[in-house]
Amino acid sequence: MSEEVREKSYGAESIQVLEGLEAVRKRPGMYIGSTGPRGLHHLVWEIVDNSIDEALAGYCTEINVEIYGENLIKVVDNGRGMPTDIHPKTKVSATETIFTVLHAGGKFDGSNYKVSGGLHGVGASVVNALSEYLEVYVNRNGKRHYQKFTRGKSLAPLEVVGDAETTGTTVIFKADAEIFRETTHYEYETLRHRIQQLAFLNKGLKLSIKDTRDPEHIKEAKYCYEGGIKEYVQFLNKSKTPLHNDIVYLEESIEGTIIELAFQYTEDYSSNIYSFVNNIYTQEGGTHEEGFRTSLTRILNNYAKTMNSNKKEDSLSGDDVREGLTAIVSVKLKDPQFEGQTKTKLGNAVMRKIVSDAMQDKFGTYLEENPTIGRDLVLKCITAKRAREAARNIRDMTRRKGILESTTLPGKLADCSSKDPKQCELYLVEGDSAGGTAKGGRDRKFQAIMPLRGKILNVEKASLHKVLENQVIKDMITAIGCGIGSEFDESKLRYDKIICMTDADVDGSHIRILLLTFFFRFMQPLIANGHIYSAMPPLYKIQQGKEVYYVYSDEEKEEKIKELGNPKNLTIQRYKGLGEMSAEQLWETTMDPERRVLARFTMEDAIEAEETFNKLMGEDVELRRQFIEANATLVKDLDI
Repeated sequence: MSEEVREKSYGAESIQVLEGLEAVRKRPGMYIGSTGPRGLHHLVWEIVDNSIDEALAGYCTEINVEIYGENLIKVVDNGRGMPTDIHPKTKVSATETIFTVLHAGGKFDGSNYKVSGGLHGVGASVVNALSEYLEVYVNRNGKRHYQKFTRGKSLAPLEVVGDAETTGTTVIFKADAEIFRETTHYEYETLRHRIQQLAFLNKGLKLSIKDTRDPEHIKEAKYCYEGGIKEYVQFLNKSKTPLHNDIVYLEESIEGTIIELAFQYTEDYSSNIYSFVNNIYTQEGGTHEEGFRTSLTRILNNYAKTMNSNKKEDSLSGDDVREGLTAIVSVKLKDPQFEGQTKTKLGNAVMRKIVSDAMQDKFGTYLEENPTIGRDLVLKCITAKRAREAARNIRDMTRRKGILESTTLPGKLADCSSKDPKQCELYLVEGDSAGGTAKGGRDRKFQAIMPLRGKILNVEKASLHKVLENQVIKDMITAIGCGIGSEFDESKLRYDKIICMTDADVDGSHIRILLLTFFFRFMQPLIANGHIYSAMPPLYKIQQGKEVYYVYSDEEKEEKIKELGNPKNLTIQRYKGLGEMSAEQLWETTMDPERRVLARFTMEDAIEAEETFNKLMGEDVELRRQFIEANATLVKDLDI
């Protein structure tokens, strides 16, 4: 079909109406997940995804996102522009239909969008319903059209406001504070990271983000990657030492499905496989990722046998062949079937074979053509296998000694009396002194205390058997109860909350990062499922007569002093560490569920977390130095 015919076929009749807009404002969480920061940023992605779909269809080459004013969002693309003619069913313009009718879109019959991230036609209408106001400009057929909405309702029909030499759609919206009561402030870094990711996943597409909310500190970033996911792997591995310089890349188009794979081995011990379906990050994987994993294991095992034809070696496991691997698996298909509403796991069974076949054809040939690289990869896999066996021997030995058995808990652990994991919480406390104070102040029924001596091992730089030789880590594994790595079993978790309680200084922050690195590498589901927290001890104690107040920041301190009104009668104490508190004060300020403040660690995007951990905890000193220089001005309290 020619482009001209396709252009004509994308009109009002292409927009299929499934049902009317219902109760989006009453139950926004059903459509965007939450009304917190995550849901707020989701509004942006719903509009950007529409522009991305235009790019996937071959009509859009540039998308620009801007944050300005009082958290207004503007998304501009140079696609075809939304249809503007009258819809035959709704009797209003197709543009108005898209923004006011739930399940109205051009993606249901597959004739206009062969692949698409959003398939349910809810994006634009939901954003409109949850916005204080929304404006849309459409450049199409030589005319510029305009329409404005407030809280999902149109103020006037779509109208022509001028001529247009180009085509495209501009959407401007302001999130409704009545809905997003927690915050309407967009985080530039969150938006920038996703914009960059979309640029990697759509090679050659130009994307930009600009933040002009502070005219004196304008932030801006532009991205375009001709190498696509090949450059993505290179970006993720920039702080690592590659085992081979080439990034293995393959692209196949099978029965209308586009498969892209890119991967590279490094000298690291961890593996990172990130999969996407129509630009949607499938955090839980799915059939496309399974096809890649199983094929990779089979191909390297077969290649190893050709190298070691006279040696009787056990087969390499999946863990063996994935050690040090960084891979991107990206598929774009017409009708993706996701397991559940979250779109985090692909269910199309055929994708397992399609991806596996593509790998067999391309990667098998690559190894034959590059025998030196093939030999290096196999040797790394064999080394990983031997390290795995060594780690298993250490585990077996320690289990025989009773160190890792749940029935033999570490001696330093002051356990709680309750055996119901849902009620229990474990405090990982910096130092024996603070640990003693915490034991004195806790509620013994549900609060367990485990003091940590010194700083734990940086697992980012250590192999598994080195990790298991570290006594502090072995004690934590035993206390928590659910194992690590491939043996991890969340059903055996002994505490619903695992709380890192450290001093509010540089050393305390370092310990928290080391702990978080350990959880990210070996117990990642605990972060993903919201079990890891940081205690927030107060920075100041303010006393006026018999009245005592605890505040957690310099800003809170100044506000409280202003509120109390007479600074002369105030006694202000700054806490340098947990050891300065009595058991009663520690309970009152930091451990009492009725009054304490906890910060939950989340993992919205494992890829972003991976980048951060590599930068802060990896081998590349230069990247760490650059990070410190870039963020030095943000430090408020520095212990020197």
